[in-house]
Amino acid sequence: MGMSGTEQTHHHSLTDLCAEGKQLYAAALRAGRIAKREIETAPCLVDFALLHPDPDDPDWLRPVAPSIALAQRLHPIEREIQEQRRQSVDLTTSFDEFMAISAQAPPSIHAITVLEGSHRINAALDVATTELKKEVLTVQPGGGRPEHLLSQAITRSKPLIDRGISMRTLYQHTVRYSQNTFAYIDHLAGAKMEIRTMEQLIERLIICDDVVAFIPARDDDGAALELRHPGLVSYLTKIFDHLWQRATPLVQPLSAAPDAEGITEVQRSIAKLLVEGLVDEAIARRLGMNVRTCRAHIAKLAAALGSGSRAQLGFLIAQSGILGERD
Repeated sequence: MGMSGTEQTHHHSLTDLCAEGKQLYAAALRAGRIAKREIETAPCLVDFALLHPDPDDPDWLRPVAPSIALAQRLHPIEREIQEQRRQSVDLTTSFDEFMAISAQAPPSIHAITVLEGSHRINAALDVATTELKKEVLTVQPGGGRPEHLLSQAITRSKPLIDRGISMRTLYQHTVRYSQNTFAYIDHLAGAKMEIRTMEQLIERLIICDDVVAFIPARDDDGAALELRHPGLVSYLTKIFDHLWQRATPLVQPLSAAPDAEGITEVQRSIAKLLVEGLVDEAIARRLGMNVRTCRAHIAKLAAALGSGSRAQLGFLIAQSGILGERD
């Protein structure tokens, strides 16, 4: 029987030898041999070549010395390691001339890098977070994020937390109604993390230590720009700080009660965008909510203002003065 048969029978490798195999191999080493019938529960010992037939008695097996068995398995691994090292040296040598050119190149050449595909984007983010020393700033537009994305965020954030990195994140108000978001916050409890929310946000943004920033390159999130020009990163940091000052800390509740006209803050925000001429889908996207919720708010707004049609609603919003009452 070959090794593949063993794996199918025992579902383990030599590095994870089964309990029966360990016990019987140890017994064979102590006694110098073991009867074939005794290893019926652990045929992996023969499959892994830890036992071989006794030339003097076909009913018995003799153990292979552990030092010999280990050497037989270490040899191909060590040979592979040596080959990997050789390739590393060759690869480094092949890039020497390019590194020399890069060292003399003007900084603008490295200022903007286009990252195509999630694999390259994630790899660049991993490098940036590894280099982090102080703080990471993030803008996450939209509503509550799916659980699998928050799990990825926890995996990426945990090493930063362990290193004492500060994190400031801007979400939209709609995440306040997301259980996944609060579960994510609870998981990272005690971290140097602050979260604030706003009605509307700019596109997704990540800034690491005033050194590198990442912004979308397309609407489909399939490409990103890695920005390392100090001027660009500084400008984006100022934009983030401006938004941060206007945002509401997550621990501070928002007023959801309607005003004297029966208009809530969410409906007031929708009214502003309706007057701008945005359709339901665009309004929902700007405010980080689904279209059904958006339309339900529009219906309540229409009822509060006594509107019988979409065209009349826009007129009544402008006439009511509700958009000029608050900043």
